[in-house]
Amino acid sequence: MKRALDILFGTVAIVCLSPLLAAICLAVFVSDGSPVIFRQERIGKDRRRFRICKFRTMKKGVGDVAKKDLQNYADCLIRGGHFLRRTSLDELPQLFNIVGGTMSFVGPRPLIPQEEEIDRLRAEQGVYAVRPGVTGLAQISGRDNLSDAEKAAYDAEYVRTQSLPGDLKILWKTVRVVLRRENMAQESDK
Repeated sequence: MKRALDILFGTVAIVCLSPLLAAICLAVFVSDGSPVIFRQERIGKDRRRFRICKFRTMKKGVGDVAKKDLQNYADCLIRGGHFLRRTSLDELPQLFNIVGGTMSFVGPRPLIPQEEEIDRLRAEQGVYAVRPGVTGLAQISGRDNLSDAEKAAYDAEYVRTQSLPGDLKILWKTVRVVLRRENMAQESDK
């Protein structure tokens, strides 16, 4: 049932948001050329690797580096990149991951392979039994202010208690968290 709803609502969202998707593509292209989509390897369901899609917000040549590892983060962003990240509009291409079956609207956020500690904690707690999500329980429960152990615990709780009403509640709270910019690391952080 959840997979069918992901396909249905993902497809509807892509169609309805296509003018916005096109406008963001154009803005990224004008700001820093192609490619406009950033693809990165992540860990998915059953620990299978997949490529997540996002709008590119970093300048060409920055490479696949964590924000905390950049010397001057703000200088690495393309024009408009800060806005895309702050509003989470850079996440919209993940709708294609949802329709393609590598992600869901709600589930634990997919990790990059280098996040070894939280990967280990998630594996121990059975988190990889579900598809990763664009948003999840950890994102509405503290997001960037949580330790790896806390994030893994929230992810495990989601796996144990997941339901359609629970997913709808997480989606609703996600809108509030994003609009209020709650529990987000500041973009000026290095």
